[in-house]
Amino acid sequence: MADELDAPLGQKKRRRGEFVRLSFLRRLPLTRILYGILALVIVGLAAQIILVENPEGGKPTSSVSISSSRNSNPVANKVSSDPISVISTNPGQSVTDLSNGASITTIGDDVPDATSGSSYGVAALSEFGVLADLVEETQNGPIPQMGPQGDTPFDAYARASITPQTADGRALIAIIVTGLGLSEGGTLDAIEKLPDNITLAFAPYGRTLKRTAAVARAGGHELMLEIPLEPFDYPDNDPGPQTLLTGQPPRANLDRLFWLLARFGGYTGVINHMGARFTASSADFGPIMEELGLRGLGYVDDGTSNRSLAANLALNNRVPFGNGDVQIDTNPSRSAILTALQALEAKAEQEGSAVGIASALPVSIQTISDWAKDLEERNILLVPVSAIMTRPSN
Repeated sequence: MADELDAPLGQKKRRRGEFVRLSFLRRLPLTRILYGILALVIVGLAAQIILVENPEGGKPTSSVSISSSRNSNPVANKVSSDPISVISTNPGQSVTDLSNGASITTIGDDVPDATSGSSYGVAALSEFGVLADLVEETQNGPIPQMGPQGDTPFDAYARASITPQTADGRALIAIIVTGLGLSEGGTLDAIEKLPDNITLAFAPYGRTLKRTAAVARAGGHELMLEIPLEPFDYPDNDPGPQTLLTGQPPRANLDRLFWLLARFGGYTGVINHMGARFTASSADFGPIMEELGLRGLGYVDDGTSNRSLAANLALNNRVPFGNGDVQIDTNPSRSAILTALQALEAKAEQEGSAVGIASALPVSIQTISDWAKDLEERNILLVPVSAIMTRPSN
């Protein structure tokens, strides 16, 4: 009772223990304690960064494989781990196994009526996929050139095949699948599924072009390089980096061409990607076609522009030339693709040969693969595009 009377009016008097505890709390350096805790957290994080080898630590990540998840392509698996095979165009040579796992593959007398090949004997392809005498080193990398004996990349890298002159009346069809190399998994899947006489055209922008091109070569496919050319609605419709443009100095477009040519090796020639405006301009397209002729490369026009001057420019510059007759997957559905393939067959039967152009869509790859299985039963042969391209006369 005395304690309550001594307390201020309206308040109870604190007991001695309570006063001591409150006084102690007031004397604690709370601010310093908080700063100390914060410092310990910072030091801990810094120690983790320094001592733990994980540069992505604390950063949200997800992993997506760009390679095929299936282990069903023995060619791709072998090429990814073994040295590039050695290739010969000298008839009569036998297959030889090398101690390092590589092999020598030859095209012998058992390939009847083949297109003419390189005059080289056993010649090793470099890691870049080229013959040593058929490259010029540039600041962008190696690009194709004619050899000292007059050999051309077009002939050296062409797949041996029956030609219209040796087809014994059978119709010939060539199909070029474009847009490869951008997706490694999709490209490997196309190489695995498509018949080896299908020509594969690689876009110049893939990160694994050298590897996927090597797999395609090992699978027996003939290769081409896609080059981006200016369309009429450029830049709203942009074919990609290093596009060749109208109204530019010839040297500027040639520099872009050399960059494109250096993306990978072992191709017979180039095919346009878009380019309706560029291929209609003789002043701009002429120097490019002249350069292709000097380097022994072929040119295929995809046939999408009726204003293209490619055929005349190729003839004037002695460039092997081909023209796309049918766009196979303009409508990317199985039924529409099969209809286009039937039109391609009719064209080939009427004129002796025909060229179809397709993109690397999964539905296109599967449909073409299924269609080709019984093609010979209809007296039609599938050949690489070089076999039916117009070659310059000597």
